[in-house]
Amino acid sequence: MAPPRPHLCARSPRVDMVNRWIAAGFARGWLFVPDLSPDAVWAEGAKGFDLGDELRGRSEEDAADFRVRLEKLCFALTQEAQLNELGQVFAWGQLTRIVRQRHKLGRLWREQPALADTEIAPPIIVVGQMRAGTTRIHRYLAADPAHSATRFCDSWNPTPQSPDLRPAKSAAMLALAHWLNPWLDTIHPFGSTRTDEELGWLAAAFDHCAVEAQWHIPAFTAFSEARDPAPIYREFARILRTDAAHRGNAACPRVMKTPQFAEDLPTLVTTFPSARIVHAQRNSEDVLESAVSLVANQMAMQTDHADENAIRREWRRKIELREQRAADALADFSGKVAEVDFERLGRNWQDEMEAIYSSLNLKLTGDALTAMSREVAKGQKAAHRDHRRQLRALVNKRA
Repeated sequence: MAPPRPHLCARSPRVDMVNRWIAAGFARGWLFVPDLSPDAVWAEGAKGFDLGDELRGRSEEDAADFRVRLEKLCFALTQEAQLNELGQVFAWGQLTRIVRQRHKLGRLWREQPALADTEIAPPIIVVGQMRAGTTRIHRYLAADPAHSATRFCDSWNPTPQSPDLRPAKSAAMLALAHWLNPWLDTIHPFGSTRTDEELGWLAAAFDHCAVEAQWHIPAFTAFSEARDPAPIYREFARILRTDAAHRGNAACPRVMKTPQFAEDLPTLVTTFPSARIVHAQRNSEDVLESAVSLVANQMAMQTDHADENAIRREWRRKIELREQRAADALADFSGKVAEVDFERLGRNWQDEMEAIYSSLNLKLTGDALTAMSREVAKGQKAAHRDHRRQLRALVNKRA
């Protein structure tokens, strides 16, 4: 069981210890001080690749969009985020990895261009706010043998490998994250090869969803919310088709979800016009408290200036934005949609899954229910159930 959180912006003493180590390394010249300028990030990430790998499989418009997003994010990180030493190291690692992945994928599509054009079955898209039960719905649907899903390790390492070392690499990453953050599994149930959201694929195109949940970067958030996300979802689709070809499951509908889908739903349904949609809903105030808990947990590790009230104000606005954009998109969507209520899902998951399958005109088999039951049992033992207890205690403490 995770230790109690004294407040939402609490962080482990290990984070402070590592910050001191890194600061000493910076001061004594033992460690490289990250240069978060776009030119430095690009130079590091592009090392060892052909110049043309940036463009392979992509239009000039998509390549330019990626560069602009990098510039805007680097500005926000250096001018707004107030990163501590660990935050600087994490930001450097994440940004250079994304640029490197961009080139790796381009090189792959240069060598095997057909991968990015693989025909896939219409996906099943789970749409909803973070903390609205979307992970449960996602994993129940993905447990169905007739469907396919994305592994955590493949989301954050999208270029196929042989031999495939991505599970081991992601397991090591999660082990470090757990060591630094004892509340990680109470926030979200992770596993290197478990079904997980495609957050890494959006991050691979410099979407803002992953970074705004860990850094205070209002300028980049505002820029991203106002900008057309079509280039991001074209890259997302290329990665999805590549992953489906590599894993040999292109004929099985991919069950996908990230909270960002609600914000970008108009573009998403244009990218996948034959998709089926599962729309998860929960009381907005409950969503807000849980979302603030998640964001505060991530942000507090990388800055010494995390502000719970500022986080709450921003995520109240964010939730309202996503709700409105999703509602507008669903009003214009002519495909199949299943509506799911958080409370009903908690009371009787099987009835709710039966309703989803009926609304989407899918066949719910005995094998699917058996697999879902195993996923339910796994979830009932997971550490994230402790999050509700801790969050309730913190809310009562504030009252």
